[in-house]
Amino acid sequence: MKLLLYSHSFAPNVGGVETIVMSLAQGLAELRTISNQPQFDITVVTETPAGDFDDKSLPFPVVRQPGLLALWRLIGEANVVHLAGPALLPLFLAWLARKPVAVEHHGYQAVCPNGLLLHQPDASICPGHFQARRYGECLRCQAAEKVWRQSLVKLLLMFPRNYFAQSAARNIAVSRHVLERIALPRSLVVYHGVENVPLLSARIAEMSRTPPTIRFAYVGRLVAEKGLPILVEAAGILKKENCEFTLLFIGDGPQRVQLEALVEQAGLSDCVQISGFLEGAALAETLESVHVVIMPSMWEETAGLSAMEQMMRGRPVIASKIGGLAEMIGDAGLLCLPGDAVDLARCMRQALHDSSLLTTLGRKAHDRAQSLFLRERMIANHATVYREISR
Repeated sequence: MKLLLYSHSFAPNVGGVETIVMSLAQGLAELRTISNQPQFDITVVTETPAGDFDDKSLPFPVVRQPGLLALWRLIGEANVVHLAGPALLPLFLAWLARKPVAVEHHGYQAVCPNGLLLHQPDASICPGHFQARRYGECLRCQAAEKVWRQSLVKLLLMFPRNYFAQSAARNIAVSRHVLERIALPRSLVVYHGVENVPLLSARIAEMSRTPPTIRFAYVGRLVAEKGLPILVEAAGILKKENCEFTLLFIGDGPQRVQLEALVEQAGLSDCVQISGFLEGAALAETLESVHVVIMPSMWEETAGLSAMEQMMRGRPVIASKIGGLAEMIGDAGLLCLPGDAVDLARCMRQALHDSSLLTTLGRKAHDRAQSLFLRERMIANHATVYREISR
């Protein structure tokens, strides 16, 4: 089967979508028939330039920044088109070519002009203005960040994007929360998959002892919707209570300067650090010293890939009780009210004062990840979708 996998952003860019698309494409390329022939002939198409990345190291071709005619030819040659997000041009071309399309919704772009379901300028959770045909609210929301003309164009483009998403052969939601929020026909849920990591008895033994200083960490982009100032505020509450801990922000982004200023203003420089972006061995080495990962998101995270990865490693997670993030964690972590520094401090305080809780949650997190987030399951479920819609 010829499969075209389109992702607007791809390696060498780093992020949740890029990670999942790479993992999925590599996994599908490894699938073989009984006669040891590849089950899928995969081509990845992206708008991301290669930079220093070596495309030849991958087991599939990558077509970068194709022109209109080249993209039309690639879609015409495919049996099935998979879109990592409802990108309008490939959606339209695939509809025009009458190709079966699977759209995987990593965000809310099919039902929200800003893709986050966050209403601006107050950053409140959007009740679904576009779906309810309250287009004036959408226009005002977009105008808070852009000029009115750009806002109008972005809103107008939502109508064909939503129409073509509704016409897709399958809409793949990355959580049940997303499935309910996008409310598109022919939808199903396929959870992200991560590498299976055995739970090390050494880590459990370590967690059963009270460490000299608990180290919390946030891992991800430093952006407004992640609620990171709330985490700094919670750290300040615990510091005033003379709690001993360290907090590490692993990542980079536009909010870094603001966070550094907040840390200094709160007098937390001795216990709060920002490492910047880390990957590979440097990231793995840094995470070895982390006891608890915190994800204080303000928006309705669609899934929370970082949480899944840490759960698979048996690391407890504290997260906002919101969106797909809360769905992924279930009862295998500690949940706090989004945007509430006092409630987040309560969860952190529990971790500081009860080492047995960390051991219990670490085991439960690993078991839940093994049950729901295996990479092999994700790949098999996608392969099933492609076979079904190709018929």
